[in-house]
Amino acid sequence: MKLTKLVNLIGILSILNFASCGLMGSSETSGTTGWEYNNPENGGFENVADLEQPTGPGLVLIEGGAFTMGQVEQDVMYEWNNMPRTVTLSSFYMDMYEVSNLDYREYLYWIRRVFVSYPQVYDDAVPDTLVWRRRLAYNEPYVEYYFRHPGYDMYPVVGVSWKKAEAYCNWRTDRVNEQLLIDAGFLLENPSQVDDDNFNTEAYLAGQYEGLFKERKKDLDPNKDDRNIRMEDGVLVPRYRLPTEAEWEFAAISLIGETTEERVYSRRLYPWSGHFLRNDKEDHLGKMQANFQRGRGDMMGVAGALNDNAAITARIDAYWPNDYGLYCMAGNVNEWVQDVYRPLSFTDFEEFRPFRGNIFKTKVRDEEGNVADKDSLGRVQYIEITEQEAMNRYNYDRADNRNYKDGDVRSTIDAGDGWNVSNEAKGSNRMYKQDKTSLIDDESRVFKGGGWRDMAYWLVPGTRRYLAEDLARDDLGFRCAMTRIGSNGGH
Repeated sequence: MKLTKLVNLIGILSILNFASCGLMGSSETSGTTGWEYNNPENGGFENVADLEQPTGPGLVLIEGGAFTMGQVEQDVMYEWNNMPRTVTLSSFYMDMYEVSNLDYREYLYWIRRVFVSYPQVYDDAVPDTLVWRRRLAYNEPYVEYYFRHPGYDMYPVVGVSWKKAEAYCNWRTDRVNEQLLIDAGFLLENPSQVDDDNFNTEAYLAGQYEGLFKERKKDLDPNKDDRNIRMEDGVLVPRYRLPTEAEWEFAAISLIGETTEERVYSRRLYPWSGHFLRNDKEDHLGKMQANFQRGRGDMMGVAGALNDNAAITARIDAYWPNDYGLYCMAGNVNEWVQDVYRPLSFTDFEEFRPFRGNIFKTKVRDEEGNVADKDSLGRVQYIEITEQEAMNRYNYDRADNRNYKDGDVRSTIDAGDGWNVSNEAKGSNRMYKQDKTSLIDDESRVFKGGGWRDMAYWLVPGTRRYLAEDLARDDLGFRCAMTRIGSNGGH
């Protein structure tokens, strides 16, 4: 009798174990259908199990979480444009360093070498070195040497507009993914790429790249022979991009250095603990924590005891990293972020991954619905569509947060002469128009962090300023970010 009960118990446990495994399946078998993955005999559905996203070159994982975003310093400018609010960010990646002159020259070299028939691409990408010129200062040496001389290789690139920074991020995405495909054995190195015959991630995924293939991945679909790598294969990384304002501020303030479990026991003012601008560690006692202007006319201290050793910018690895391991998140140069500037962003924001600046785009397709041929630079063509068109096309009924009035395309305000908007553009959501309704518009972008010619007030991550996206400064650079796919902890 006892043996019978034992056998029955084992049978029940086996059934429960089979059922529980069936819910999730395994790396080889579907928990939904019971069919085997990666088997061409049953159709060849492919599954790469538990593959972690690789960390792209130069990046550091920033583990996300909730934090109080916004002003923590006295609002000496009385702008009231960044009141505190609690938001949550998922994990993401951020460059350890600001993009350097050397990094950017590599980008320019590639453009000039590849886009032979389109010299304007190179001309449009070159930094504006004239940002150094001042009417009452002898800065001509910086105009001539700062970007080109190897002595400044590891200094942050400046004179780069928001548009140029975005273009650099796109280029970096393609170069990293091209190298990943070469390392994986699918592409050959091709230094002879010219004009539209260059590797572009979107064009490759759309099957429009015709470069030097070493081999193609065997397609397990029994009706096909081989194929390009897909995003589902886990070989390629997401695109490099500028960080959002929330991501930048979260990474800069690095509250992990002020937490025990889930308790934040001290609200940071700067990217380091305390409210002092000098280092309080015994080995570096009294040294400045960042590169900034200490007082009117004082850029670097007194000869013989140069406090920050930087008359202008400093090396991108100068000073001490914050608790995420990021350098110069305060001072040295200000940094562009993705967001469109609005003075009242804190009044209408998403609590999860807040961002202002979404633009609806879709790939250009031919009459048969296929992705249209790539453009003369080898890039997949996109077209911007209005929010209303996006809602109609994708049955999407949410505002794009680009403008101050959330969902204004459905508001009772009619576009008219007073708004300087034509009937055809009513759905464009351009709530602000330069010189018509506001001093800022959709081309004004946020920058943060403080620079070498700024006072300490601007070193606080919560402070924010804006500039037209096609303008540049001698104390404004950038660093790249990347979305984290999968587990927040990077396990």
